[in-house]
Amino acid sequence: MNPRMFSAALSAAAVVALVGCSTNDPLNSNQTDSNSTGAIVVGSQDYYSNEIIAETYAQALEAAGFAVERQLRIGQREAYLPEIEAGDIDLFPEYTGPALQHWQPDTTARLADAVYTELQAAVPKNLRVLDQSPAIDQDAYVVTREFAERWDLTTIADLAKITEPLTLGGNSEGESRPNGPRGLRAKYGVEVAFTPIEDGGGPLTVKALKDNAVQLAIIYTADPSIQKNDLVVLEDPEGLFLASNVVPLASDDVDEKAAALINEISVVMTAKELVALNARSVEEKLPAATIAKDWLTTKSLL
Repeated sequence: MNPRMFSAALSAAAVVALVGCSTNDPLNSNQTDSNSTGAIVVGSQDYYSNEIIAETYAQALEAAGFAVERQLRIGQREAYLPEIEAGDIDLFPEYTGPALQHWQPDTTARLADAVYTELQAAVPKNLRVLDQSPAIDQDAYVVTREFAERWDLTTIADLAKITEPLTLGGNSEGESRPNGPRGLRAKYGVEVAFTPIEDGGGPLTVKALKDNAVQLAIIYTADPSIQKNDLVVLEDPEGLFLASNVVPLASDDVDEKAAALINEISVVMTAKELVALNARSVEEKLPAATIAKDWLTTKSLL
């Protein structure tokens, strides 16, 4: 499970404290200046991957001459969406599927383009969504490279050609979720057994995959362990998993020039790029601002 789901929302007092800080240094990323005027306020979830993306937005805007205030590591949706809706935050890296479900809980959209289209219509009138990125951060079925090559696997549908028993590993609640064994059978006609592994797609799950104790596991697509262990994410053409592409939420205070800069970041930030950025945070223990600056520089966006 994505680390975002485990991060507790900050208290109201903590949010106020964040608003009361100030900085002009893009490497001092956790502070804002409530006394500045005309600045674009950039926010992020209390999740390292989301903070890195927010820092790319903030630093690119600053390099283009925009005044920027930061409200980073705010918490989860119940903490930051009210601030965005109230106009207190101008720019925020969100995820298409979960954001759509917030404003349109009864949506049946699952695939990336349909989710994005519905999200554009679902956001409040004082907000708009900028271009969605190919970068994704969502649950997915993952296999080892050896297993994928042995059975010529690219998509979840390819699992139907496997002629030996399959076992799916994941948190125990995954067995009854729509993207668990029942969903796999309904969407793709694939039968699997289930083994609970209670570490949210962490090291125990990866070990079970590598030891062939399970052949499939549910791991977040942006988890650095995918790159580190050369795992393969199976494509999901039927939308078993809700599409969750990175997408900037923007207020009316983000003008067209600023929006164009952010859209350029979205285009360049692929799924593999996001995994690599996250790996630098987890493995090198670098601050989000440093990772963002290095990435923007390599992409000639600073």
